[in-house]
Amino acid sequence: MQRIGLIFGTDTGNTEEVAHKLQEKIDWAIVESHDIASCSVEDIQQYPVLIFGIPTWDFGGIQADWEDFWPIMEDMSFHGKIIALYGLGDQFGYGHYFLDAMGLLHDAVRDRGATIIGHFSVEGFDFEESRALTDDGRHFVGLALDEDQQFELSDSRIERWLQQIKHELQGLQAQSA
Repeated sequence: MQRIGLIFGTDTGNTEEVAHKLQEKIDWAIVESHDIASCSVEDIQQYPVLIFGIPTWDFGGIQADWEDFWPIMEDMSFHGKIIALYGLGDQFGYGHYFLDAMGLLHDAVRDRGATIIGHFSVEGFDFEESRALTDDGRHFVGLALDEDQQFELSDSRIERWLQQIKHELQGLQAQSA
């Protein structure tokens, strides 16, 4: 069974709660979660597949523990790694910066060689701007969640995204076989 490293940063506990939901719902892989606050390069490098979770703070800010890890990450290579992202934000309170931290994390790991999976439709969201959009603007670069304004939609979005991730991983594995 495949191993997945689930790495998250959290201040309020929402991103960690989502990590636990993801870990509980993934029954097709062994998922081991790590808080980025106590994570090492070795913790991350041991997994061929990673899920990174990051909330956006205030006006597009990176969560504090991810910010502390950023200089370490800048020296890492993600070549050969498959990474899916999930981000939390407030689309109404901070609609000009919705999920910006996820976009910044996406760019950082992509620029260091990662294969990114798990783009998520913008349908059903109401925001002004986001650094977490794909080039065509029709998808986020990962699972988008708004635990402040649309918490009632999170479980169904998680379910849909996990099915997509499973399918994309199977496709990548079939290509490499």
